[in-house]
Amino acid sequence: MTKLKNIKLSMLDLVAVRSGGTVADALAISLQTARHVETLGFTRYWLAEHHNMAGIASSATAVLVGHIAGGTQRIRVGSGGIMLPNHAPLVVAEAFGTLAELYPGRIDLGLGRAPGTDRATMRALRRDRAETEQDFPRDVAELQRLLGPEQPGQGIVAMPGQNTNVPIWLLGSSLFSAQLAAERGLPYAFAAHFAPRLLHQALDLYKNLFRPSSVLANPYVIVGVPLIAAPTDDEAEFLASSTYQRILGILTGDRQRLQAPVLHFMEQLHPQERAAIGDFLAAAVIGGPDKVHAGLQALAHSTQANEFMLVCDVFDPALRLRSLDIAAAACADQ
Repeated sequence: MTKLKNIKLSMLDLVAVRSGGTVADALAISLQTARHVETLGFTRYWLAEHHNMAGIASSATAVLVGHIAGGTQRIRVGSGGIMLPNHAPLVVAEAFGTLAELYPGRIDLGLGRAPGTDRATMRALRRDRAETEQDFPRDVAELQRLLGPEQPGQGIVAMPGQNTNVPIWLLGSSLFSAQLAAERGLPYAFAAHFAPRLLHQALDLYKNLFRPSSVLANPYVIVGVPLIAAPTDDEAEFLASSTYQRILGILTGDRQRLQAPVLHFMEQLHPQERAAIGDFLAAAVIGGPDKVHAGLQALAHSTQANEFMLVCDVFDPALRLRSLDIAAAACADQ
């Protein structure tokens, strides 16, 4: 059985704007959280690219990566991920190449193939671009060239970027990116924090098809995990109602800022709504210390993950930090 103490912990931040708060507040909370998990020994802190979504302030992802890296000392900082349909690979290489020069050995480039937004906003981000299934593999290969060693006769050089060898991660919630990561010998992160249905199938595919590469000799897996921890199961369930409200808004098309917790929120919903939220959070770990330990241990056993990337949407920033403290203690206490 995989021991929790052997699994690295990291964090994915959507930079939630809270009800009654501002974008500036959200950015300050993110930096505070990054500094806190750095003291807990977390491996990395990633920021997710989203656009035109109420309550999420992580659209300028590379800017935020620089902000967090500049405000911390050791923790790796990166994108979870940059959505390649929205960007030319050269622009991404130059941005992350610059970050790599500013913060050597601390920058990760996670890549996704979804736009991370609606079609109208996607067109506003990258006009007149019709995506095909082959675009993502081709763009990943181009980024590998632009960030790797310069080749003789190379016509386009990312400056900064070339020779920085920024680690590239492939992100996904389906089988497509799992297979591509395996074929390219790249590390893989599965988005079980919002789409857990294909988690085990994707990980099996990735591990079975993995081909060693110059950057990775063996498969390396991160699993995104929604986490809400508190001193008691009842309090954790209460705090999790902020996440439940956010997910219900996603499912119904009524996105709002992160809301304060509501007592007995799930009991007020229709059974179909509760079931839909449950499906969304099938990989979630919510509870007191014992339940958190058991949940993370079960996930470690079933996935054989190398790393858990926690997503912790707690309305009160101080209770969010406490939640992460409990998770860290649960993993350390074997």
